[in-house]
Parts: sequence; structure tokens; C-alpha cells
Amino acid sequence: MAAESEATGRAVDPMRRIAGLTAGGWRLAISAVLLLAAVALPFGLGSFETFQITLVLIYAIAILGLNILTGFNGQFSLGHSAFFAIGAYTAAIMIERFGVSSYLTIPVAGLFGFAAGFLFGFPALRLSGLYLALATFALSVATPQLLKYNHFEDFTGGVQGINLLKDSAPFDLPLSVDQWWYFVTLAVALFCFWMAHNLIRSRTGRAIMAIRDNPIAAATMGVNTALYKTLTFGVSALLTAVAGALSAIVVEYVAPDSFTFLLSVYFLIGLVVGGVGWIPGAVIGGAFVLYVPNLAEGISTGLAGVLFGVIILLVIYLMPSGASGLVRLAVTHLQRRFDQDNNKA
Repeated sequence: MAAESEATGRAVDPMRRIAGLTAGGWRLAISAVLLLAAVALPFGLGSFETFQITLVLIYAIAILGLNILTGFNGQFSLGHSAFFAIGAYTAAIMIERFGVSSYLTIPVAGLFGFAAGFLFGFPALRLSGLYLALATFALSVATPQLLKYNHFEDFTGGVQGINLLKDSAPFDLPLSVDQWWYFVTLAVALFCFWMAHNLIRSRTGRAIMAIRDNPIAAATMGVNTALYKTLTFGVSALLTAVAGALSAIVVEYVAPDSFTFLLSVYFLIGLVVGGVGWIPGAVIGGAFVLYVPNLAEGISTGLAGVLFGVIILLVIYLMPSGASGLVRLAVTHLQRRFDQDNNKA
């Protein structure tokens, strides 16, 4: 049966073969190559470079959470730094104050994030567009102040934050600490992306996207818009909180000033650069928000912010649909070239 191409709008046969492989076969082959490259990557890098790649994966998980909410459900958020902070502080407090294993704190942080997102989603049901953005903005601004509040210092460490020490590789594995936590983060990231992939292609995912496209029509078709909106907020916050927990463990430090409104802006930039509504784009967005500010600062410390802004404007101008649009155009071009070569033959 024919399917509709996102890039061209033309009917495309999903069983059509290009160089002996169907579209599904190409996706599987490319995924396998990328996975092998990801596994081999830390063995060819130094400790600091491995640490940076780990941060890219952490940001990718957080941006994936924002993409579920904004890209697929149409709810705009400027407050995901708050959910990131909830995950980070949940992990830090459990490890430092209660001696809980680092690995156990990751799913627990996700549950706390889901609860926070679900509860915040209820009052947000009456809000949309700019009003929802303002509400989430207030959440991101308030969170660092709450973490600094002197009555919570016994748990949060106040303005000083909490220092951590991440575990070494178990079972005497021949891996450095940074390599081990890269693989832990990679495993968590793969699980999160697999979960998001299955969610979007499920009946629930179709309901989530129907609300984004036309909430009135979705409600008319029997979709419980209130339930799906709050659940989407919860799932989005869960993923972002998991990223926050991993960040606390990998960086070995949490402090209120690490989770300001600017972090939410970085997540939003990563979402736009990677491609709104495209799951793999979260990795590209994560790499962008980590490396490009450092690149701008390396060129000129005094004008780092200006250079970063110029780069963002250039990316938006050259790739208005983000990396997803660029990939779709490249795929369409290759398909046309293949068709032309076959016609000539």
C-alpha cells in the first residue's frame, strides 16, 4: 500500500527497493552503523571528550522530552529546566543524603518528574499558546529560588549545592569512570528513544498528535483531550527528569544556578535546530547546544553571546525546518537521482 512522503507529499511505495533495500531496511542499516559507531566512540576519545559526548546524550534526552510535549502535542513550554532540576536534585539528595545507589536514582527521578509534570499539567489545561508559555516561564524562574530557600538547605545544600562522586565501572570492567557512565547514559538514551518511538506510533501517539493538529476535531472523535494533555506533560517531564538525574551523576555536582531559565531556552534551541516533531533530531540539538556556545566562546570570549546568536539566526535561515528538513531534502534528492539512473538504464 502506498504511503505519503513527508518531504514531497507524493505517494511512495514502502516496499520499493533502493540499491536492494526498502526504506525500512535502510533505516535499520543506518541505525546499526550509528549504534556501532556510538559503542566504539569512547575508545578513540580522551576522558574530557567522552564526558562531553555523554553530556550531548543527556541534553538529547531532555530535548526529546520537550519534543514529545511541543513537537507532537503542540503544548509550548519554557519551564523544562525545572523538571531537569527535579531529576538532578532527586538523584543528588538520594545519593548524598540517603546513600542510595546511583543507578536506582535514575528511574526514581523519572517518577518524580512524571508526578510533577502531571500535576502541573492540570492547571495548564486552561492555558494555551503564550499563556502556557508564561506559566512554564514562571515555573523555571521560581525553581532556582526554591532550591536556595534556607528552610530546604538541609536537603538541597542551598546556594552551595551538593557535591557527588560517581561510581566506577563494576565487575572490574576495563573502563574508565567516564567511559562507564557514557555507556550507562547511552543505554538509558536508547531506551528513552525507543520508548518515544513506540509511543508516537501507538494509538496514544495518534491521539496526542490529533490534539496538536485540531483539538476540537480530536474531542469530537472521542479523544479525552484533558487526559492526554496531562499525560503528555507527565511523560515529557519524566524524560527531562531522567536527563537531570544523569546530569547530576555525570557532572558530580548540582547547584540552583545550574537550572535557570537559560537552560530552558537551550532546550528550545536544541528542539528547533534538531527539528520539531522529529525524534532523532534531539541528538543533533543536544550536540548543537553543547558545542556551538563553546565554539563561539573559543572564537571570541567577549562576543561569545553575539556569535552564538548569529549562528542561531544562520541556522534558522538556512534550515527553517531544522535538521529534519535537511535530511528529508537529502533523501528526496537521492531518490530522484536513483530514479533517473534507473530510467537511463
